[in-house]
This record gives sequence, C-alpha cells and structure tokens, in this order.
Amino acid sequence: MNIEQNGPLSGLRVVDMTTSYAGPTAAMYLADLGATVIKVERPGHGDDTRGWGPPFVGGTSAWFASANRNKQSLVLNLRSDEGREVLLRLLDTADVFLQNMNPAKLVRMGIDGETLRARNPRLIYCAMSGFGLDGPDSHLPGYDLVAQARSGIMSVTGEAGGAPQRVSTALSDVVTGMSAAIAINAALVRQARTGEGELIDVSLLDTDLALMAPRIASFHAGEPEPAPSGGTDSVLAVYQSFEASDRSLVVAIGNDAMWTRFCRAVGLPELATNSALADNAGRREHRSTITPRISERLAARTAADWLRIFGEIDVPAASVQSLSEVVKDPQVVARGALMPVPGSGGELVTVHSPFRLASQPARNERFPDLGEHTREVMLEIGYSEEQIDSLRSIGAVTEPISVVSEESLA
Repeated sequence: MNIEQNGPLSGLRVVDMTTSYAGPTAAMYLADLGATVIKVERPGHGDDTRGWGPPFVGGTSAWFASANRNKQSLVLNLRSDEGREVLLRLLDTADVFLQNMNPAKLVRMGIDGETLRARNPRLIYCAMSGFGLDGPDSHLPGYDLVAQARSGIMSVTGEAGGAPQRVSTALSDVVTGMSAAIAINAALVRQARTGEGELIDVSLLDTDLALMAPRIASFHAGEPEPAPSGGTDSVLAVYQSFEASDRSLVVAIGNDAMWTRFCRAVGLPELATNSALADNAGRREHRSTITPRISERLAARTAADWLRIFGEIDVPAASVQSLSEVVKDPQVVARGALMPVPGSGGELVTVHSPFRLASQPARNERFPDLGEHTREVMLEIGYSEEQIDSLRSIGAVTEPISVVSEESLA
C-alpha cells in the first residue's frame, strides 16, 4: 500500500514503536496531518491492542482499528542484532521517534534518547510512559485506569455517596496522545527552522493532572476536598443533569444573564429576581434549595420540549445520549465524524481526529496488517531484495504470511 501524502506534515517520517493506545493515538494524529508513520511491531503478535477484544471483525480488534489508520507496519525482532540494526538504520532517516518502553531496556538496546540523538541530532524523540522519565516511580508501568486513580480523577467521579469510578473511556490514553502530538508539532517547527531535535517527555499521570487542573487549583485555594457527587458539584450553578418526563438532559448555566433567561423559561421568575441568587457564588451557596425546584419543573415536560425552549433563549443544554443515538446524531453525521474503515463493510469505524484543516481532506487509509510494509520500508532505507530475504530467513524481520506465500509460488 502506498499511502498518498498530503497535509502540513507531508514528507516527514515518523517511527512509532509504541503499543496499547496513547502512543498509537499520537502517531495516528501525525499521520492524519500527512506524516508517513511507520509502526514498528514485534513478531507474532504485534501491538498489544491487536488482541484487545471482543469485539473483533474479521479477526481485527475494533480498538486496534480505531487508533492505527494511515500507518505502515514493519515487523522487527529487536532481540536480534540484525533486527536492531534495521531499526537504527530506519531511525537515522526519521524525523520523529515515539516509544513507550522501559528506560532501562531502551539503554540496553541502544535506542535511548541520548544515544539516538547523538546518531541523528535532528531527531525528535518522544518518550511516552505512565509516570514520566524521572521521579521515584518513573520505572513503574502505567495504564489509563492507574493514571485516573492516582491523579484524583476517580476521586471526584461517580454518584454521591458511592464508590469512586473510572471515566468509562480511554481518557488518559487519548488525551496523552493529543498532548504528545502537540509537543511533537511544536518541536517540528523548531526542527524546520534550526535543524535541532528534541527530547519530549509525556506521561499518563501528567496528562490526568492537567485534566484535574481546575479541581486541584480550587482545592489548593481552600475549596473543601471534593468527592463523587454525580456531577452536581461544578464550580458553576446550575451545571448538571436533570430528569425530564422521558429522559435525562443536562443544563449548563454559564453566566448571570443566562440564569435569568433560564428561570423565566422554566416558570421560576422569582428565582431570577432573587438578589441572593444574582451571581454564581450565591447560586452555589443555595444550590441545595435551587436544584429541587428546577428538577420539579423540568420533570413536567419532555426533553425535546425543553431543548427547543432552551435553544430559543441560548441556554446550553443537551439530552444525555446513548452511543446508539450518538452515531446517528445529525451533527455527528454532518461532520463526518465516524469514518468507515476501508474494506470492513462498514462494520468497523474510526473517529475523525478532533481537528479539521480547510486545506486538507481527511485521510482514511485502512489500518496496516502486521508486517504489511516490511519489505517496502526496508527497500526505502537501502536494503536489497536479497538482504531482506536473508534477514527474513533468520527471523530478524517478518512479512505477512500471505506475502510470503505469494512469493514462494512465483
């Protein structure tokens, strides 16, 4: 497969040796922006995410497909000297390298940041980890769940009086991938100007601390220790979910004028004129008395009725949608947010990157099969067909079984 290059990162080579979800997400966003992304995988199983399921469609993990579009796959046995040499030759040609391996293992393999940047000074080296490159716990493995727990996210998530809960998506991973992509793009600007590379340190814990920034700042400034509240403890009041007559909806009151319009619309004009509720501080103080009255009003009509009314007066609100509704949401559909994976018959989709460039149509190439581009990439970095065959025969590199079978029949 020859992925057509376009976009602002066209012509740049990214080597992605990450697994699971944060690193592959970062690399996918770089690919969406036009970079050539070469995914380096281990023999046999490849990225751990290839086995995350069910669901599987035609043997493909939906999780894997969702974070690996627009990439090429190269399989190397990095336990062999020959496989490591292929990686080093590839990195000599690279603009960016992403990895999420244990630092000690990187040093043993000779692919730590200091060693690689001595070989290729313009290389942007992005280290992705659970807890960062320094500190007493830098050696510990990290996953989304662990980061959500340690950062305090779980301590404020869940029903009031209930147990802490994880935000039920790969929050830490996806946002860490976004953070890495931001830092890499900034480093690429300087690389283009000066030829200098960079060492980037991105971790799941740091990402989740950033997500908790407003809560941490409020606590540090004297706010009481937060606890799970069912989403009713926002700094803003009123800013939470309610029950209409038929389903749940959320209302987000962001300023005093909006509060006045809202109160009149729901038939509570006396709240709009109450001086004790004129600002957000007052509404927070009296939240326990305000919300039951609002709940009673909203329960009298359907969510659709309220959304129409609130739309007419510019009060932000929405139904709490299930995923079966999200995928059919007219705005989601109109934006082309769900992109069918080519060749999957519509059974697999990926989600459009959270940015759109007017100059660049969305790239939507199918995820690569394990080792699909091994030969193609090696030819590009100077290996001959004979050398590739030799390395394949000793297990230093791997190609898909279908490719090998076709060659053996030729």
